Amino acid sequence: MTQFLFYFLSFVAVAAGLMVITAKNPVHSVLYLIIAFFAIAGHYILLNAQFLAIVHIIVYAGAIMVLFLSVIMLLNLNKDNEPAKSNVLKLAAAVAAGLLLVTFTGTLKGTESIIAAQPYDDQIGYVKALGKVLFNDFLLPFEVSALLLLSAIIGAVVLVKHDLK
Repeated sequence: MTQFLFYFLSFVAVAAGLMVITAKNPVHSVLYLIIAFFAIAGHYILLNAQFLAIVHIIVYAGAIMVLFLSVIMLLNLNKDNEPAKSNVLKLAAAVAAGLLLVTFTGTLKGTESIIAAQPYDDQIGYVKALGKVLFNDFLLPFEVSALLLLSAIIGAVVLVKHDLK
C-alpha cells in the first residue's frame, strides 16, 4: 500500500510540475504548483516527517502561493506585453537545464551507501521527538534565533515608522 501511495504521489508531483511549466495561464501554473506541494507533503508523511509535512503545507502551499498569486494579479500579465524569446535564448536555457541535471546526477551518485548506513529511528519526524531535541539539545541556538528575529522585527518597525511621536 505504501509503495502504491508513493508512486501515486510521485506521479501527481511530476505531472503537476510539468503542468506548471506548460500551462499558458500563470494563475493555473500557481494552482498546479499548489497541487505539487501537496504531493510533496504526502511524501513527507510517507517518510514519517509529519511536522515537516504540516510546515510545508502552511508555508509553501499557504503563504508563498498567496504571495505568488497576488504578485501575478498585480503584474497583470498579458501576451501583448510579453517580448518574443529568441531561439538562442531557448537553446541557452536548454543547455543550462542539461548542465543542472548533470550536476544533480553527480551530486546524488553514491548517496545510496550513505543512506543505507544511517540507523532507522521510528521516532524521527514526530513533533514530540522534535520538541525534545529542540528544547534540550538546541535550546541556546533556538533562543538566540528568537532574539534575532525579534530584533529584526523591531528594526523593521522603527525603519517603517518615521516619527515616533
